[in-house]
Amino acid sequence: MRTADLIVAVALAAAAAAASQAATITIINRNDPGVGFNDPTPAAPVGGNSGITLGQQRLIAFQYAASVWGAALDSAVPIRVAASFVPLTCTATTATLGSAGASDIYSDFPNAPRPATWYPAALASKLAGVDQTPADQPHIVARFNSRLGLFDDCMPNDSFYLGIDGQAGKRIDLVTVLLHEMAHGLGFQTFTNDQTGKRANDLPSVWDHYLIDNRAGKTWAQMTDAERSASAVSGAGLSWNGDTVTGAVPGLLSPMSRLLIAGPNAGAAAGAMPVGDAGFGPPLSTQAVTGELMMVADQPDGTGLACAPLDAANGLAVRGNVALVDRGTCAFVDKAKNLQAAGAIAMVVADNAPGDVSDLGGADPAILIPAVRVSQQSGALLKSALAKRKPDSSGVSASLGVDPSRLAGTDSAGRIRMYTPSEYAPGSTVSHFSTDAKRNQLMEPAISADLTHTVTAPVDLTYSLLKDIGW
Repeated sequence: MRTADLIVAVALAAAAAAASQAATITIINRNDPGVGFNDPTPAAPVGGNSGITLGQQRLIAFQYAASVWGAALDSAVPIRVAASFVPLTCTATTATLGSAGASDIYSDFPNAPRPATWYPAALASKLAGVDQTPADQPHIVARFNSRLGLFDDCMPNDSFYLGIDGQAGKRIDLVTVLLHEMAHGLGFQTFTNDQTGKRANDLPSVWDHYLIDNRAGKTWAQMTDAERSASAVSGAGLSWNGDTVTGAVPGLLSPMSRLLIAGPNAGAAAGAMPVGDAGFGPPLSTQAVTGELMMVADQPDGTGLACAPLDAANGLAVRGNVALVDRGTCAFVDKAKNLQAAGAIAMVVADNAPGDVSDLGGADPAILIPAVRVSQQSGALLKSALAKRKPDSSGVSASLGVDPSRLAGTDSAGRIRMYTPSEYAPGSTVSHFSTDAKRNQLMEPAISADLTHTVTAPVDLTYSLLKDIGW
C-alpha cells in the first residue's frame, strides 16, 4: 500500500517583484518512505541546493523547476504535479531520464477556445477558470529515473547534477530534465496517436491545429489518419504553425549549417548536403572553411575510423585538407584530435547506419577544427566521388559554413520543424522540436549540455509554444 502523498506547494506571490502573472504549482510526492524523494542517503549541498539527503535534493530541484514554470505561467487554478523517482529503462550507455504527461484531457469545457478539441488537464482548468480535474487528482503525472548513475547497468559514468545553479558541466542537469518533462504535462504533446494517426474519440488535440505538413500545407486537424501517420516519419515534413513561436524564431535561431561539395570530380555528390553540428570545435559561420576533401582509409574494408594517430599515407592525404572519416569504434572527439594532429583543416563524419542526420556529441576545448556529420547516404556519394583520388588531391572541394538565408531547424516558410525521424521513435516522435535547431532547445528529444533554465524567448521556444495553444 502506498503511503499518503506528501504535498509541497510552490507559489509565486503576485506582490513579489511586481509579477504580472503567476501560477501555483503543487508537487505531490508519490514515493514511498526511504526511496525517491524520500531517499535518506546523505548528500553534501551542491550548487545552491541545500538538501542534506539525496531525497531532499531531488525535491528541492523539483521545487526550483516548478518555480521557473510558475513564474512564466498565468493560471488562477493551482497546478498539481504527481511525481516520483522510480527505476526507468536503462543500459550501461543509454537511459530514459524521465517521462511525463497530462493526467487527463478535456473538450468543450467553459471558455474552451476551440470546440470539439482535446486540451490537457492543467490548460483546460486555466482556460475554464475552474478546476476540471477532481481535487484529489493531479493535472500532470511525472516519473524520473532513480537508478541513473548509481548502478553499473544504468549509465554508471553519468548521474544527475542536483544543483540549481545551471553549472552541471558534463553531468546531466536534473533541473533541465524536470523543466522538459513538466512542459509535456502542461501541453507540449499531442493526444493523437502519432504512429497510427488515429485521434482520441475522433477529436483532434489542440496541437493538431498547429502541426502542419510543410509539403502539403495541411494541418493534422485537416488530415486523415494515414496522412498523419506518414507525416510523423517524414524526416523534415512537419512544422509548428503557431504565430507566437514563428514570431520568436528569427531572434532565437541561428543560420543553418551546410556542407557544399563542388569540383571537377564531385559528380553526383555536388551541391549542398544537410549536416549535423558538432558539440566541439569552432561553430560554423559565414566564413566557410574550404579545402579538398580527402578520405581516411585505415581499415581492411576501406573505411577510415581515425581512432589512432594517422599513418604516413593518411597523414599526407588530410594535411591541409578536409578529412572524411567513418563513424564507429571511438568517440568523435578522438577522431577530431587525430585528424587535427595530422594537419586536417576540418572533419566530415559519414554515418554508419541509415537514418536522418544528427549532431556530433562530445566536448574538448583542445579541438580547433570544425566538424560536421553527414548521413550514410551522403557519405556513400562522397566516397564514390573520391574513388579516383590521388594520394594528396581529389578534385572534390568541401566547404563547411552556414546558409545565411535559412535558419537552422526551420522549413522554407521560417517555421520551426518538429521531430519526425524516418524511423518512428516511441515517446519522441512529433511531440518535440527538431534536433537540428540552433541554439539547442529544451524540448528536443535528447538533453544538450548547453541548455539553460530559461523557458522563454529569446532563449527558448517552449513557453512560446504553450502560449500558442492557450497558455
